[in-house]
Amino acid sequence: QVQLVESGGGLVQAGGSLRLSCVASGRTFSTYTMGWFRQAPGKEREFVARITWTGGSTYYADSVKGRCTISRDNAKNTVYLQMNSLKLEDTAVYYCAAGYGLHLIGVNEYNYWGQGTQVTVSS
Repeated sequence: QVQLVESGGGLVQAGGSLRLSCVASGRTFSTYTMGWFRQAPGKEREFVARITWTGGSTYYADSVKGRCTISRDNAKNTVYLQMNSLKLEDTAVYYCAAGYGLHLIGVNEYNYWGQGTQVTVSS
């Protein structure tokens, strides 16, 4: 069992930056692939980025590629999402997720979810 708690969301102007954090409980954090997803009002939850348990492989949605960086610190049971050059369309609730396997990008492929943190980008 893994419990995930996100933080770091907030209100930021377009072009600004935010770093989201997700702290996991449980001794086996280092064995999970970790992902970030987001859900805007009226839209489905969508994949943003994921990182394998070693940190050796990352993958990004086209919409954030080049602007976001996912990283993890297994010693701190924490995964991060650094978001730069934020756009209005990045406004959403951002969720952290943990799953088994390597190349996970689907919502249904993840086993554990956090409660989410709101990111609002203003003009």
